[in-house]
Amino acid sequence: MVWWWWILPGAAALVGALLLLSGLGSLFRGRFLGAFGGVLFGGGFLAVGVAAILLGLNVQSYARLTYERPVATISLSQIETQFFEATLTQPESAAAPASTTVYPVHGDEWRIEAQVLRWKPWANILGLDAQYRLDRLSGRYQDTQQELTAVRSVHDLRGGDVASERRWTLDIWDVSQRYRDYVDAVDTLYGSAAYMPMADGAQYEVWITQSGLIARPANDQAREASAGGWVQAD
Repeated sequence: MVWWWWILPGAAALVGALLLLSGLGSLFRGRFLGAFGGVLFGGGFLAVGVAAILLGLNVQSYARLTYERPVATISLSQIETQFFEATLTQPESAAAPASTTVYPVHGDEWRIEAQVLRWKPWANILGLDAQYRLDRLSGRYQDTQQELTAVRSVHDLRGGDVASERRWTLDIWDVSQRYRDYVDAVDTLYGSAAYMPMADGAQYEVWITQSGLIARPANDQAREASAGGWVQAD
């Protein structure tokens, strides 16, 4: 959050507390006029400062619990019926540079999977964000019989919060697994996935939230394909 969310309310609360104490001191010394002014203005400053701090805490809690960051962009180009090329672009991260790879994908929908480390809400509020490691990209058929008999496509992925190659770098993922019994901040380690319909020219954005992966259409072709129910790819 912006620094003044904490500095200004804290300063107001401090000034208010000092004025309030000064007013109480004047009251005990019999200076009733000074006591009245100190208690009035001090109490007012203190109340405003405390209210602003509580508001800031609520805003930070909401921002931290709803925080999300980009994982990948998936752009689709149709080759033939139920066969697409999916261009997967990952943004630059602390562990790896930005990358773009093209994958052949059969089916009606694409599906991306990741391993996710989810923190408990209090850890999110303190600044820890969900960690992820991309696992695979695959195609998915609407018809379950096709899922059993048609051409399948599954590709290994690498990316996300992977261990850095730099020495002396703390790997939160591995540390949280190793010391999970001693630090009660990890909620769960689990697999998360998102899938969306494929259409020629469609583009999607994949994000990691504090709870797992989500996908959103990023252009008109994707919005049209994902609106009003999904159908088999032409």
